[in-house]
Amino acid sequence: MQSIQLSNEERVSQRLTAENLAKAVAAIDTDGFVVIEDVVNLDHIEIVKERVLADVELLQNRPNAPFNWNRGNIQQDPPPFPPYLFRDILVNEFAIQVTHAVLGNGMYCAFYSGNTAVQSEDRQPVHADSGQLWPVQKIAHPPYSLVVNVPLVDMSAENGSTEIWPGTHADTSVTMQDGDIKVSPERQAERALEAPPLQPAVRAGSILIRDMRMWHAGMPNRTPNPRPMLAMIHSVGWFPGGTVRFQKGSEDFLAHDVLNWRADFVDHVDHISAPGGFEFVGTSSN
Repeated sequence: MQSIQLSNEERVSQRLTAENLAKAVAAIDTDGFVVIEDVVNLDHIEIVKERVLADVELLQNRPNAPFNWNRGNIQQDPPPFPPYLFRDILVNEFAIQVTHAVLGNGMYCAFYSGNTAVQSEDRQPVHADSGQLWPVQKIAHPPYSLVVNVPLVDMSAENGSTEIWPGTHADTSVTMQDGDIKVSPERQAERALEAPPLQPAVRAGSILIRDMRMWHAGMPNRTPNPRPMLAMIHSVGWFPGGTVRFQKGSEDFLAHDVLNWRADFVDHVDHISAPGGFEFVGTSSN
Protein backbone atom coordinates (compact mmCIF):
# COMPACT_ATOMS: atom_id res chain seq x y z
CA MET A 1 0.00 0.00 0.00
CA GLN A 2 1.38 3.38 -1.04
CA SER A 3 0.85 6.01 1.65
CA ILE A 4 1.89 9.62 1.10
CA GLN A 5 3.16 11.52 4.14
CA LEU A 6 3.36 15.27 3.69
CA SER A 7 6.25 17.52 4.58
CA ASN A 8 5.79 20.75 6.50
CA GLU A 9 6.48 22.66 3.29
CA GLU A 10 3.70 20.81 1.49
CA ARG A 11 1.26 21.56 4.28
CA VAL A 12 2.09 25.26 4.24
CA SER A 13 1.92 25.57 0.44
CA GLN A 14 -1.05 23.19 0.10
CA ARG A 15 0.78 21.62 -2.82
CA LEU A 16 2.29 18.16 -3.22
CA THR A 17 5.86 18.04 -4.39
CA ALA A 18 6.42 16.70 -7.89
CA GLU A 19 7.88 13.56 -6.32
CA ASN A 20 4.89 12.86 -4.06
CA LEU A 21 2.41 13.64 -6.82
CA ALA A 22 4.20 11.20 -9.10
CA LYS A 23 4.12 8.55 -6.35
CA ALA A 24 0.39 9.00 -5.87
CA VAL A 25 -0.39 8.82 -9.59
CA ALA A 26 1.85 5.75 -9.99
CA ALA A 27 0.07 4.02 -7.08
CA ILE A 28 -3.34 4.60 -8.67
CA ASP A 29 -2.01 3.33 -11.99
CA THR A 30 -0.43 0.20 -10.49
CA ASP A 31 -2.47 -0.64 -7.37
CA GLY A 32 -5.69 1.24 -8.09
CA PHE A 33 -5.54 3.30 -4.89
CA VAL A 34 -3.41 5.56 -2.72
CA VAL A 35 -3.66 7.01 0.81
CA ILE A 36 -2.72 10.62 1.57
CA GLU A 37 -2.23 10.89 5.31
CA ASP A 38 -3.52 13.54 7.71
CA VAL A 39 -4.87 16.16 5.28
CA VAL A 40 -8.23 17.03 6.89
CA ASN A 41 -8.46 19.08 10.08
CA LEU A 42 -9.51 16.75 12.90
CA ASP A 43 -11.77 19.43 14.39
CA HIS A 44 -13.71 19.40 11.11
CA ILE A 45 -13.80 15.61 11.15
CA GLU A 46 -15.21 15.65 14.68
CA ILE A 47 -18.02 18.07 13.81
CA VAL A 48 -19.15 16.01 10.82
CA LYS A 49 -18.71 12.73 12.69
CA GLU A 50 -20.95 13.76 15.58
CA ARG A 51 -23.82 14.62 13.23
CA VAL A 52 -23.32 11.53 11.06
CA LEU A 53 -23.37 9.23 14.09
CA ALA A 54 -26.50 10.94 15.40
CA ASP A 55 -28.18 10.24 12.03
CA VAL A 56 -27.37 6.49 11.97
CA GLU A 57 -30.38 5.46 14.05
CA LEU A 58 -32.71 7.58 11.93
CA LEU A 59 -31.53 5.77 8.82
CA GLN A 60 -31.80 2.33 10.43
CA ASN A 61 -35.36 3.08 11.49
CA ARG A 62 -36.56 4.04 8.04
CA PRO A 63 -39.08 1.47 6.72
CA ASN A 64 -36.91 1.28 3.60
CA ALA A 65 -33.59 1.54 5.43
CA PRO A 66 -30.69 2.01 2.95
CA PHE A 67 -28.78 -1.20 3.65
CA ASN A 68 -26.14 -2.28 1.15
CA TRP A 69 -26.48 -6.07 0.82
CA ASN A 70 -26.79 -6.54 4.59
CA ARG A 71 -27.72 -4.70 7.79
CA GLY A 72 -24.09 -4.15 8.66
CA ASN A 73 -23.54 -1.58 5.91
CA ILE A 74 -25.68 1.56 5.60
CA GLN A 75 -25.63 3.99 2.70
CA GLN A 76 -25.49 7.36 4.44
CA ASP A 77 -25.51 10.89 3.09
CA PRO A 78 -23.76 13.44 5.29
CA PRO A 79 -25.62 16.70 6.01
CA PRO A 80 -25.19 18.91 2.89
CA PHE A 81 -25.47 22.22 4.69
CA PRO A 82 -23.49 24.37 7.17
CA PRO A 83 -22.12 23.99 9.79
CA TYR A 84 -21.14 20.54 8.51
CA LEU A 85 -19.37 21.63 5.32
CA PHE A 86 -15.61 22.16 5.16
CA ARG A 87 -13.41 22.95 2.21
CA ASP A 88 -10.65 20.57 3.31
CA ILE A 89 -13.21 17.77 2.87
CA LEU A 90 -15.17 18.94 -0.17
CA VAL A 91 -12.35 20.53 -2.16
CA ASN A 92 -9.25 19.08 -0.54
CA GLU A 93 -6.30 20.52 -2.44
CA PHE A 94 -4.13 17.42 -2.15
CA ALA A 95 -6.85 15.06 -3.33
CA ILE A 96 -7.69 17.36 -6.24
CA GLN A 97 -4.07 17.55 -7.34
CA VAL A 98 -3.96 13.77 -7.56
CA THR A 99 -7.32 13.27 -9.27
CA HIS A 100 -6.61 16.12 -11.71
CA ALA A 101 -3.26 14.57 -12.63
CA VAL A 102 -5.10 11.34 -13.45
CA LEU A 103 -8.35 12.65 -14.98
CA GLY A 104 -7.24 15.93 -16.57
CA ASN A 105 -9.03 19.23 -17.12
CA GLY A 106 -12.80 19.47 -16.90
CA MET A 107 -13.25 16.92 -14.11
CA TYR A 108 -16.33 17.19 -11.94
CA CYS A 109 -17.97 15.83 -8.79
CA ALA A 110 -21.69 15.07 -8.56
CA PHE A 111 -21.66 12.68 -5.62
CA TYR A 112 -21.43 13.32 -1.88
CA SER A 113 -22.48 10.36 0.23
CA GLY A 114 -20.83 7.68 2.29
CA ASN A 115 -21.33 4.43 4.10
CA THR A 116 -21.36 3.43 7.74
CA ALA A 117 -20.44 -0.02 9.00
CA VAL A 118 -22.34 -0.95 12.17
CA GLN A 119 -21.72 -3.94 14.41
CA SER A 120 -22.26 -7.09 12.38
CA GLU A 121 -20.67 -10.36 11.29
CA ASP A 122 -21.86 -9.90 7.70
CA ARG A 123 -19.73 -8.93 4.75
CA GLN A 124 -20.55 -7.71 1.26
CA PRO A 125 -19.84 -9.70 -1.88
CA VAL A 126 -16.70 -8.64 -3.70
CA HIS A 127 -17.72 -6.11 -6.34
CA ALA A 128 -16.64 -3.14 -8.42
CA ASP A 129 -18.62 0.09 -8.06
CA SER A 130 -18.39 0.51 -11.81
CA GLY A 131 -16.86 -1.80 -14.39
CA GLN A 132 -14.88 -1.33 -17.57
CA LEU A 133 -16.60 0.84 -20.18
CA TRP A 134 -16.18 -1.66 -23.00
CA PRO A 135 -16.44 -5.46 -23.07
CA VAL A 136 -13.88 -7.91 -24.47
CA GLN A 137 -10.85 -5.74 -23.72
CA LYS A 138 -7.38 -7.24 -23.61
CA ILE A 139 -5.97 -4.19 -21.82
CA ALA A 140 -7.93 -1.95 -19.44
CA HIS A 141 -8.58 1.64 -20.49
CA PRO A 142 -7.46 4.62 -18.33
CA PRO A 143 -9.49 5.68 -15.27
CA TYR A 144 -12.66 7.70 -15.77
CA SER A 145 -13.84 8.02 -12.14
CA LEU A 146 -12.00 8.08 -8.83
CA VAL A 147 -13.60 7.72 -5.41
CA VAL A 148 -12.31 10.05 -2.69
CA ASN A 149 -12.98 8.43 0.70
CA VAL A 150 -12.66 10.38 3.97
CA PRO A 151 -12.89 8.18 7.10
CA LEU A 152 -14.42 9.94 10.08
CA VAL A 153 -12.85 7.50 12.56
CA ASP A 154 -9.67 5.46 12.47
CA MET A 155 -10.37 2.46 10.24
CA SER A 156 -8.95 -1.03 10.73
CA ALA A 157 -9.90 -4.62 10.07
CA GLU A 158 -11.52 -4.70 13.52
CA ASN A 159 -14.11 -2.00 12.80
CA GLY A 160 -14.79 -2.76 9.16
CA SER A 161 -12.15 -1.16 6.98
CA THR A 162 -13.13 -1.85 3.38
CA GLU A 163 -11.51 -4.90 1.82
CA ILE A 164 -9.72 -3.86 -1.36
CA TRP A 165 -8.13 -5.93 -4.11
CA PRO A 166 -5.00 -4.16 -5.40
CA GLY A 167 -4.56 -4.06 -9.14
CA THR A 168 -8.06 -5.25 -10.02
CA HIS A 169 -8.95 -1.93 -11.67
CA ALA A 170 -6.96 -3.33 -14.58
CA ASP A 171 -8.94 -6.59 -14.66
CA THR A 172 -11.21 -6.57 -17.71
CA SER A 173 -13.62 -9.30 -16.58
CA VAL A 174 -16.15 -6.91 -14.95
CA THR A 175 -17.83 -4.57 -17.45
CA MET A 176 -20.69 -2.10 -17.23
CA GLN A 177 -22.58 -4.00 -19.94
CA ASP A 178 -22.79 -7.15 -17.81
CA GLY A 179 -25.35 -5.60 -15.48
CA ASP A 180 -23.78 -7.28 -12.43
CA ILE A 181 -20.93 -5.65 -10.52
CA LYS A 182 -20.22 -8.71 -8.34
CA VAL A 183 -17.08 -10.75 -8.97
CA SER A 184 -17.46 -14.50 -9.31
CA PRO A 185 -15.91 -16.74 -6.62
CA GLU A 186 -13.87 -18.46 -9.32
CA ARG A 187 -12.34 -15.19 -10.51
CA GLN A 188 -11.67 -14.16 -6.89
CA ALA A 189 -9.80 -17.41 -6.24
CA GLU A 190 -7.66 -16.89 -9.32
CA ARG A 191 -6.85 -13.31 -8.40
CA ALA A 192 -6.07 -14.12 -4.75
CA LEU A 193 -3.23 -16.39 -5.88
CA GLU A 194 -1.69 -13.45 -7.72
CA ALA A 195 -2.45 -10.62 -5.27
CA PRO A 196 -4.61 -11.25 -2.18
CA PRO A 197 -6.97 -8.58 -0.81
CA LEU A 198 -6.20 -6.40 2.19
CA GLN A 199 -8.00 -4.19 4.71
CA PRO A 200 -5.92 -1.02 5.04
CA ALA A 201 -5.63 0.81 8.33
CA VAL A 202 -6.41 4.47 7.60
CA ARG A 203 -6.52 7.24 10.19
CA ALA A 204 -9.35 9.73 10.49
CA GLY A 205 -8.35 12.87 8.61
CA SER A 206 -6.55 10.92 5.91
CA ILE A 207 -7.93 10.38 2.42
CA LEU A 208 -8.06 7.21 0.35
CA ILE A 209 -8.40 7.66 -3.42
CA ARG A 210 -9.33 4.61 -5.48
CA ASP A 211 -10.28 3.73 -9.02
CA MET A 212 -14.02 3.02 -9.31
CA ARG A 213 -13.25 -0.23 -11.12
CA MET A 214 -11.21 -1.75 -8.29
CA TRP A 215 -12.78 -4.76 -6.56
CA HIS A 216 -13.70 -4.22 -2.92
CA ALA A 217 -16.18 -5.27 -0.25
CA GLY A 218 -17.67 -3.85 2.93
CA MET A 219 -16.49 -5.94 5.86
CA PRO A 220 -17.84 -6.83 9.33
CA ASN A 221 -17.52 -4.23 12.06
CA ARG A 222 -16.86 -6.28 15.19
CA THR A 223 -16.96 -3.30 17.54
CA PRO A 224 -20.02 -1.61 19.09
CA ASN A 225 -19.04 1.71 17.50
CA PRO A 226 -20.17 2.63 13.97
CA ARG A 227 -17.48 3.20 11.35
CA PRO A 228 -18.57 6.13 9.11
CA MET A 229 -16.77 7.08 5.89
CA LEU A 230 -17.55 9.86 3.42
CA ALA A 231 -17.34 9.40 -0.33
CA MET A 232 -17.05 11.76 -3.28
CA ILE A 233 -16.55 10.75 -6.92
CA HIS A 234 -14.33 12.77 -9.27
CA SER A 235 -15.03 11.97 -12.93
CA VAL A 236 -13.70 13.04 -16.33
CA GLY A 237 -15.81 15.78 -17.84
CA TRP A 238 -17.20 13.67 -20.71
CA PHE A 239 -18.52 10.88 -18.48
CA PRO A 240 -22.31 11.18 -18.01
CA GLY A 241 -23.53 12.09 -14.54
CA GLY A 242 -26.28 13.96 -12.75
CA THR A 243 -26.12 16.53 -9.99
CA VAL A 244 -25.99 16.49 -6.20
CA ARG A 245 -28.12 18.67 -3.95
CA PHE A 246 -26.80 21.11 -1.36
CA GLN A 247 -28.66 23.66 0.67
CA LYS A 248 -28.58 27.25 -0.54
CA GLY A 249 -25.75 29.11 1.13
CA SER A 250 -23.29 26.27 0.52
CA GLU A 251 -21.92 27.64 -2.74
CA ASP A 252 -18.65 28.97 -1.35
CA PHE A 253 -17.72 25.63 0.22
CA LEU A 254 -17.69 23.99 -3.23
CA ALA A 255 -16.11 26.66 -5.42
CA HIS A 256 -12.81 25.57 -6.98
CA ASP A 257 -10.83 26.43 -10.11
CA VAL A 258 -10.06 22.82 -11.04
CA LEU A 259 -12.87 20.66 -9.61
CA ASN A 260 -16.35 21.51 -10.83
CA TRP A 261 -19.10 20.49 -8.41
CA ARG A 262 -22.28 19.77 -10.39
CA ALA A 263 -24.64 20.85 -7.65
CA ASP A 264 -28.19 22.09 -7.33
CA PHE A 265 -28.65 24.54 -4.47
CA VAL A 266 -32.12 24.27 -2.92
CA ASP A 267 -33.95 25.62 0.11
CA HIS A 268 -33.97 22.31 1.98
CA VAL A 269 -32.32 18.89 1.61
CA ASP A 270 -33.68 15.87 3.45
CA HIS A 271 -30.47 13.88 3.70
CA ILE A 272 -32.11 11.18 5.83
CA SER A 273 -34.77 10.19 3.29
CA ALA A 274 -32.50 10.56 0.25
CA PRO A 275 -30.06 7.61 0.23
CA GLY A 276 -31.07 4.24 -1.14
CA GLY A 277 -29.45 0.89 -0.41
CA PHE A 278 -28.16 -1.71 -2.85
CA GLU A 279 -29.29 -5.32 -3.29
CA PHE A 280 -30.56 -5.74 0.26
CA VAL A 281 -32.45 -9.01 0.57
CA GLY A 282 -34.85 -9.42 3.51
CA THR A 283 -37.21 -7.39 5.58
CA SER A 284 -36.19 -3.85 6.50
CA SER A 285 -38.10 -3.78 9.78
CA ASN A 286 -36.07 -3.76 12.99
